[in-house]
Amino acid sequence: MLIDELSKANIEALKSGDKTARAILSVIIAKYKANAIELKAQGKEANDAEMVKIITKSIKELDEEREGYVKVGRNDDVAAVDAQKALIEKYLPKLMSEDEIRKVISSLEDKSMPSVMKHFKMNYDGQVDMSLVSKIARGQ
Repeated sequence: MLIDELSKANIEALKSGDKTARAILSVIIAKYKANAIELKAQGKEANDAEMVKIITKSIKELDEEREGYVKVGRNDDVAAVDAQKALIEKYLPKLMSEDEIRKVISSLEDKSMPSVMKHFKMNYDGQVDMSLVSKIARGQ
């Protein structure tokens, strides 16, 4: 599972004294554990798809953080955020390309927006950028 890989990477970062890696890995592991507790209360179990969602959301948060640092000229912090983002991006699965998304949409009987979005959410969760699916579905 991804949580195991991230935990190992966190331990390695601790041993090597890599504070930048430790910071982002610790945050993601903590978010995952909190999410796992919430899911358990609902009778569900956390899995890799949940971890992918957490990593994706964390990347968006890092992008926002980076923008703030760029605006105030804190280049050292920009570099640290870039390093953190690069570190966690490698744990994401390869996302579907536009062509792959178009093929799936064209194979669907019902090409209405709600139907397309539901199909991708149910069958390709964590493997596709849903905003890209929406954009392509509107364009067809």
